[in-house]
Amino acid sequence: MQIEYGGRPQAGRFVERVNRFVARVLVAGREVLAHVPSSGRMAELLYPGAEVFVLAREGGKRKTPFDLILAQKEGILVPVDARLPNRLVCRSLEEGRFPFFPKAVEVEQEVNFGSSRMDFRIKNGGETCFLEVKSVTLVQDGRAIFPDAPTSRGTRHLAELALARQEGHRAIALFIVQRNDAHSFSPNWETDRDFAAGLVQAAAAGVEVYAYDCTVTLEGVSLGVELPVVLS
Repeated sequence: MQIEYGGRPQAGRFVERVNRFVARVLVAGREVLAHVPSSGRMAELLYPGAEVFVLAREGGKRKTPFDLILAQKEGILVPVDARLPNRLVCRSLEEGRFPFFPKAVEVEQEVNFGSSRMDFRIKNGGETCFLEVKSVTLVQDGRAIFPDAPTSRGTRHLAELALARQEGHRAIALFIVQRNDAHSFSPNWETDRDFAAGLVQAAAAGVEVYAYDCTVTLEGVSLGVELPVVLS
């Protein structure tokens, strides 16, 4: 099972990030504007001269004729589209790819709970599970870590998951590592101690925490293997 990009990306060189969602990229000798489908910093991937891959997009009233799809770091392809993990998780849930939820009867996306909007609500018989997906692109010394910048929104999501558990529902925090060179996952204590502590507290409250890596090619992305989660 593979999530495709919608075409074969073209190679380019990253020039600069104009703002959170627009970058300048050198493609075939000319500088173009590309949409960056993520608000994450990804400073270790998107820096002047970095090898990237873009996909031409036409139609509508777009100001950016390309989408920035992938970055390449030391030979490792890394998707930079924060929307992709949710598509991958949705398909995997429907196909029963996750051992922790092999028989998802009903899958709903973008469901309000508490003061947040959760990525998924999954129903299986009388059981309801709220699942929040986080996109991970940063790997240091073989360990995938999240977040790469402080995220009060992410910390709030963890508190909502803990509340769901308190109300008798299943609750899952699922970290999708969009690369295949990590041997484990941990919260990024150095960058966002509140999020890291929130994840520890959520786990103690019964929230299930899982991490999976991905197989990434120029054709698409597929779900990889489960990674050990190290919270300390």
